[in-house]
Amino acid sequence: MRVQLVKPLTRQQWAITSAVLFAGVFIAAVVAVLVAKWLVGLEPVAQFIDTYPGKYDNPAGAPVGIPAWLGWQHFLNMFFLVLIIRTGIQINRQRRPRGFWTPRKGGKKISLTLWIHLSLDLFWILNGIVFYILLFATGQWMRIVPTSWEFFPNAISAGLQYVSLDWPTENGWANYNSLQELTYFLVVFVAAPLSIISGLRMSAYWPSKNRTLGKLVPMELARKIHLPVMVFYVVFAAVHVFLVFATGALRNLNHMYAAQDGPGWTGFWWFLASMVAIIAGIIAVRPSLVAPVAKLFGTVTAR
Repeated sequence: MRVQLVKPLTRQQWAITSAVLFAGVFIAAVVAVLVAKWLVGLEPVAQFIDTYPGKYDNPAGAPVGIPAWLGWQHFLNMFFLVLIIRTGIQINRQRRPRGFWTPRKGGKKISLTLWIHLSLDLFWILNGIVFYILLFATGQWMRIVPTSWEFFPNAISAGLQYVSLDWPTENGWANYNSLQELTYFLVVFVAAPLSIISGLRMSAYWPSKNRTLGKLVPMELARKIHLPVMVFYVVFAAVHVFLVFATGALRNLNHMYAAQDGPGWTGFWWFLASMVAIIAGIIAVRPSLVAPVAKLFGTVTAR
């Protein structure tokens, strides 16, 4: 039986698809806002929001403020994720790679783009290990892990307030609201492990001879997980950036980039510098530019 490969979408097709998706998201957002406004106008819902304003007190001993290490960890995670997502999209769209990489000691030949993707994965994982160690060593985990059953009603309350456009009071320096807490928990403790495990399962580095591990994480399951997790990251990043600028840009940027709580411009300039670094990274990870580095670890051949 002859298998026909699905051709990548043309630019015009991408433009039409994007326009349709944007229109659908916009209509869905308008409907959601109208429904949320109607709900918060009901007396029982208004009383619920008064009782659960969107956040609860952190446990005793929880740190206040965002340390400098969390700022540079935030940047590095963002930097690697952007490049990982970009190369992942290129891998999915690539039909005829321009270059290949083969390990020096022999092994499966892979596209140079896949080698870049896997190398970025490694750096991201190493950075993640440092992040986990510092997160628990400094007690910062208490700010993003639910520690009270009050978390659930407060998360619902915060969600209603956001969707109704009557946003909850922000003070991320002292305490995240419960919806923020939920989101950060999912990113750090759910999405990140899932993307690592599913990506490893699909790579040549998975111990294929281990049947127990193969049954525990089937290949088909890994493929079904990996792409949705990437989409989750993209949606999270879009909403996250929007809310950073919509709920007090200078103060929020100071929290993330300058380890300061105030309306100064320091964090903003560091943010611009990080954007320049990310753009430079996107340009630098082209196969033609990365090939000399790849040759240090294996054999690079043209198509």
